[in-house]
Amino acid sequence: MIYLKTPQEIELLRENNILVSRALAEVGRHIKAGITTKELNDIAEKFIRDNGAIPTFKGFPHFEPGYPSFPGTLCTSVNDMVVHGIPNDIELKDGDIVSVDCGTYMNGFCGDSAYTFCVGEVDSDVLKLLKVTKEALYKGIENAVVGTSLTVGSENFYRVA
Repeated sequence: MIYLKTPQEIELLRENNILVSRALAEVGRHIKAGITTKELNDIAEKFIRDNGAIPTFKGFPHFEPGYPSFPGTLCTSVNDMVVHGIPNDIELKDGDIVSVDCGTYMNGFCGDSAYTFCVGEVDSDVLKLLKVTKEALYKGIENAVVGTSLTVGSENFYRVA
């Protein structure tokens, strides 16, 4: 069942996502060769908490017994690492790309978004990949119109109402 949000709930979602955007921008200001994703994580956590929210991901439970909850405020994935990497003490290098996923929880609602940042000068093939994937995102958004469905094979995952 789909539950439609009230205008007040939509506003709370908007506020959370604006804060996520601002947190990502703050993290982006610090991205350079030599910084670690753990340091970026700490910057994001302070920023989020200073703005009245809590990090959504930190402490998120693992659903298999015996595994710890997620330790980071951010999910950070460097270069070809698959999404949802754990922030660590490895320094970023010139030419790296780092995907930063950020979430906030405030007033009963969450915001969540990710952005891929370049560290210094990046290879032209990597820049082309980033450009093409961004274009694909916008094409997908452009086609998310009322009455369409997101399908893979015979599976209908989402219907735009």
